[in-house]
Amino acid sequence: MKNFTSFADAGDYKALLQQALEIKANPYGYQHIGRNKTIGLIFFNPSLRTRLSSVKAAYNLGAQAWVLNAGADSWTLEMADGAVMNGGTQEHIKDAIAVMSEYCDVLGVRTFPTLTNKAEDYGEVVFNKILQYATVPVISLESATLHPLQSFADLITVAETKQKERVKVVLTWAPHVRALPQCVPNSFCDWFSEIDWVDFVITHPEGYELDPRFTKGARIEYDQKKALEGADYVQAKNWSSYTDYGQVLGNDPAWMLTPAHMALTDSAKFLHCLPVRRNVEVSDAVLDAPGSLIIQEAGNRTFSMQTVLHELLK
Repeated sequence: MKNFTSFADAGDYKALLQQALEIKANPYGYQHIGRNKTIGLIFFNPSLRTRLSSVKAAYNLGAQAWVLNAGADSWTLEMADGAVMNGGTQEHIKDAIAVMSEYCDVLGVRTFPTLTNKAEDYGEVVFNKILQYATVPVISLESATLHPLQSFADLITVAETKQKERVKVVLTWAPHVRALPQCVPNSFCDWFSEIDWVDFVITHPEGYELDPRFTKGARIEYDQKKALEGADYVQAKNWSSYTDYGQVLGNDPAWMLTPAHMALTDSAKFLHCLPVRRNVEVSDAVLDAPGSLIIQEAGNRTFSMQTVLHELLK
């Protein structure tokens, strides 16, 4: 593993998953890997779980971590190549990332889409500039199109709780009060469509189809209730339209996940990446039910990050 930006970087996912479960069982047993190492973390947008779990993962490995909020803790960065910097930006991304690489052994970066420029977002323009200028391994803490650490944590959660060899996992669209990116659902599809012990189904209203690059191998069902039948795990998440980029085409409250929806499943466990708009995306009764894994899932963000750091540093 040279960088970690998508499922493709996981390599042998079964081996990586097994390593994660071993690290979770003995979180301080690998500190020789991180001793005298520094993990840099740069955030271009807000974060709770990603920020805190990444710092915790570094400490568990015996490494130190620094955190930088781009534009708030640093100079405002210029992204354009060949820019004449006589405006509001003070430092070019080319220089900033090269300098940050001098101060760490691994660099974690969180960027965010514009939801207005599809070509720029899906071309990962900002994230690819960071990959270009970094001289140390780079971890995606979320990009314009993917959130691989979250999906890896989801996989850890399913693997450690599943009660049978093969499980049905359903990703369902949920309503929201504003337009959200496709990063989390894209990444969930990128991972779970490749897991050979998962029957993977995606359900959403028409018009909310995701980029087919990430949904290969999955069954797409527009009838939410039909999709939920017999499910062992249900992941709920809102996303805006990929085709009509960034648009909210409809917000049918009937898609909010409730106990009536969960009653259609095979006593399914519930997943959500958080934060969640309670009683908009998912009802309290589902989020707070015994089958809800949202806190365990969030806890596993530490171990997805710790495993990736272990692989990059070992």
